[in-house]
Amino acid sequence: MTQMLPMPGVQSLSETKQRLLAKYLRAETAPRSASSDGITSRPRGESVPLSLSQEQLFLRETGIPDIPPLYNECVTLRMAGPLNITILERSLHEIIRRHEPWRTSYDVQKGQPVQIIHPAPAEFFLPVLDLRGLASTRQEKEIGGLIGELVQRPFDVKQAPLLRVQLVRLSDFEQRLYLIAHLSVVDGVSVYQIFPEELAALYYAYLSGQPSALTNLPVTFGDYAYWQRQTVEGEAVERQLAYWRKQLRGELPVLDWPNDCARPARQTFRGKIQSLTLPSTLADEVKRLSKREGVTLFMTLLASFVTLLHGYTGQKDIIVGTPSPGGRKRSEVQKLLGYFLTPVPLRFDLTANPTFCELLRQAQRLTVEAISNDGIPVEVLSERLNVKPDLSRTPLFSVAISLQPPMPQLGLDWSVTSMDIGSGGSPWEFYMAFIDQPGAMMARVQYNPDIFEAATINRMWRDFERLLGRVTTNASSRLSDLESSRAESAKASAGEPQQNATETLQNA
Repeated sequence: MTQMLPMPGVQSLSETKQRLLAKYLRAETAPRSASSDGITSRPRGESVPLSLSQEQLFLRETGIPDIPPLYNECVTLRMAGPLNITILERSLHEIIRRHEPWRTSYDVQKGQPVQIIHPAPAEFFLPVLDLRGLASTRQEKEIGGLIGELVQRPFDVKQAPLLRVQLVRLSDFEQRLYLIAHLSVVDGVSVYQIFPEELAALYYAYLSGQPSALTNLPVTFGDYAYWQRQTVEGEAVERQLAYWRKQLRGELPVLDWPNDCARPARQTFRGKIQSLTLPSTLADEVKRLSKREGVTLFMTLLASFVTLLHGYTGQKDIIVGTPSPGGRKRSEVQKLLGYFLTPVPLRFDLTANPTFCELLRQAQRLTVEAISNDGIPVEVLSERLNVKPDLSRTPLFSVAISLQPPMPQLGLDWSVTSMDIGSGGSPWEFYMAFIDQPGAMMARVQYNPDIFEAATINRMWRDFERLLGRVTTNASSRLSDLESSRAESAKASAGEPQQNATETLQNA
């Protein structure tokens, strides 16, 4: 068993609670919120508000003219083996019936954005693109064209559903199910755990001539959003604000990276995506380091990224963002599809020139503290703390990192990836999302091409690989000893080819 190492607020926990905390940090479960009031069905006839996090997505995307589609998510479910399309259609239909967000639109009533929850459709039709018989290169070209158009087409948030589905048949035993969803109706737990698990269970049942064995959901996403609005103020919120006032006191750092281009005076929100893969031996070493040091894989990736940024900039005060699944702390919502994320700022203090092991402890502490204080959207937090707005940057941080939740065992040869095709937009100027699957650790790097050049992203990835190689062999090194990555990067960019990792540039 991997134990949580001592840190403020954790060393006094029992062994059982430490295991639960470790599972939450791997997105396998979540601690209950401080509120003792359970979520119940909302009153009939009342307007259904957006959740706090949903509202921020809605306000940004509807409040900025001519903005690219920031929140169109592309999810791919690769399905190996024979497939009964009629049974798959029926299974998808049942999931849409069970989960309100996948049949919801938004509107403004009395000056407030609200959810409009539509009845479940009487039937569901799954469009199918049959590419059997085509060469693989032609298949990928056809997929890129069709799915690219679906991803890059903006959603009208006043029209349900905020979801597009497309099945692609590559052979009799190879299919891909593409979900193009507005981020306000999904999160990592939704697409990597709940959706594939429910789809597999329903598919098995219907294929066997049995009814659905899924239990009824105790509450709906609308019930959660209504409950959240009733509990949003009070002692718990003030306690969280007090934490953030302390954590974000003084002058906030502005990351001095990259320096490729003159920064636009206003955010353009344009985005491209690169898909990359860590060498399997290096990925295994990173996991072994995490286990050896008693931290999660995410914390090791986070600390490594902060080390890289420190090497690039020399800055000793760095803020990196990460999406925290704060809305899933209630047991009632564990099985709901929907958007439960709250991005949080993690502020690192590197003034003491820590060793990498010491930085891991700091990453561990900051992550746990942020999870405990993630009830306030970053935009609201910025306003409440009177942070001076900068029209050229997002509030509090401009770069972010995440690790997607692990998939459950399904009994089928199915696998999920996300961010496979870009929408043309990006809410942050740099976002690196890792996907850890058996046999491969992948990353999706989403970046703003008005700020980053593609060569900078390629160089960053090579530097990141080199840095991971160093820290896995000598985690006791101080950051100053790891800064040689900057010099090596300059040498590498002058003498190495630009592509030395498995990577695909996808223009959006």
